[in-house]
Amino acid sequence: MYDYKTIDVDVRGNVHWLTLNRPDMLNAINTEMAGELADYFGKLYHDRSCRIVVMKGAGRAFCAGLDIKAREDGGEPPFGGGFGFQGYLADVYVKMRRCPQPIISLVQGPACGGGFAFALASDIRIGGESMKMNAAFIKLGLSACDMGVSYFLPRLVGVTIASELMMTGRFIHAERALAVGLVNQIVPDDELEAAGQVFVDEMLATSPMGLRLTKEGLNMAVDAASLEAAMAIENRNQILCSKTEDVKEGMQAFLEKRKPVYRDA
Repeated sequence: MYDYKTIDVDVRGNVHWLTLNRPDMLNAINTEMAGELADYFGKLYHDRSCRIVVMKGAGRAFCAGLDIKAREDGGEPPFGGGFGFQGYLADVYVKMRRCPQPIISLVQGPACGGGFAFALASDIRIGGESMKMNAAFIKLGLSACDMGVSYFLPRLVGVTIASELMMTGRFIHAERALAVGLVNQIVPDDELEAAGQVFVDEMLATSPMGLRLTKEGLNMAVDAASLEAAMAIENRNQILCSKTEDVKEGMQAFLEKRKPVYRDA
């Protein structure tokens, strides 16, 4: 179904297990990977069969960031909206937020630069004990405001900690990442998939439309101009859900003290 070279998509029912698959390069991002991720996440917007994406890295790293050696090899850069590779890769993170499926990232080892941004653009982050993340851009003479980090990070941990991490490029490790709310959970590396499966199972127990509109509503509420603006989205989404057969099933199942059987109808 998916013919990619740098990423692997394992379809398990309604769940896609997406693996960044350049383990010899610590899953560093090259032009081919950026293009494949943009293609994959772009198609999800129209994929009714996929309800959840679990994103992880092959080998001992989640993603070490940009493959600088590959960039030095030359070649014609992609157009990227007129911004070349910069815009080409940035488009991936926009598509991650735009797709209606929740994204669960399982982070082991380094998640640096653009790899850090992959984790930040996800909805749930589970860290392995070996996890270490940083805004590596500033270590390379660049600004740390890149690939959505300046948008995501302060919303997750506040401006004070975001400023520290972005202005120094220092690593944040598992224990502190959990303490500041950057990750949902820390587990031994070999238990990452099992921990992710727990979230998957709980999300699959919700109605498909309810889950989709919860991601959308959270996205909108983060930047809502007022309480009234956020509630306008909530009201609209609840009305949409209330017109479905699934909400009737959910209420009937509650009354009958059984698990609901949702049909996305």
